[in-house]
Amino acid sequence: MNQESIKSNSRTLNCQDIMLYLCDSVSSVLSEATARKIHYTPMIQRINETALRPDIGTFVLFTGSFSGMVVINFPKEAAMEIYSTYMKAMTIPENEIATNYTSEEVAGTLGELMNQILGNFTRGMSTTLHSRIQQSQPKMLTLPHEVKISINMTLDKPKVNRVTFLTQDNNVFYVEFAMDDTEFTVMEGENESEEASPDDILESVLGNL
Repeated sequence: MNQESIKSNSRTLNCQDIMLYLCDSVSSVLSEATARKIHYTPMIQRINETALRPDIGTFVLFTGSFSGMVVINFPKEAAMEIYSTYMKAMTIPENEIATNYTSEEVAGTLGELMNQILGNFTRGMSTTLHSRIQQSQPKMLTLPHEVKISINMTLDKPKVNRVTFLTQDNNVFYVEFAMDDTEFTVMEGENESEEASPDDILESVLGNL
């Protein structure tokens, strides 16, 4: 296959495309968890570095086909809306729901949701890129003031972007994404790998006995 036919049968995924995959994961996981609409603005802001910011900041490192870090910063209003609506969706009694964003339960719940978001994102990326991406355990901090983060990993000319999210009550929070400056070319004609279910795997094994 010559270069011209490769170009005509391929598409390129760059850092912004992968950022959009991440934003879709954030929106879909949080919307489903809270039973409320959570969406992002159609603008990707280029920034110089990531930072944990008040009132609650969380971050996750990932490695694999590319390396990077995801940071989500929740002002207290957004944090409490997401936390409380998630608890209510889980049918937790009102008197058992924390009322202050500094509660460990609030940070723990947002950390759990962060884990679900990154799990959704890394599974989707692993399937799309025919590769494997691993994530670290989310770290969550309740912050009285801004804290700068140094990424403790080697990135190849890192690209750092930020996207603003809005909750159903119009509270904002921010997703920041730092990753290698890289591109992936997806060959059109190549089938994306499909994740086999446990039932499919068991049926395949039993069928070969």
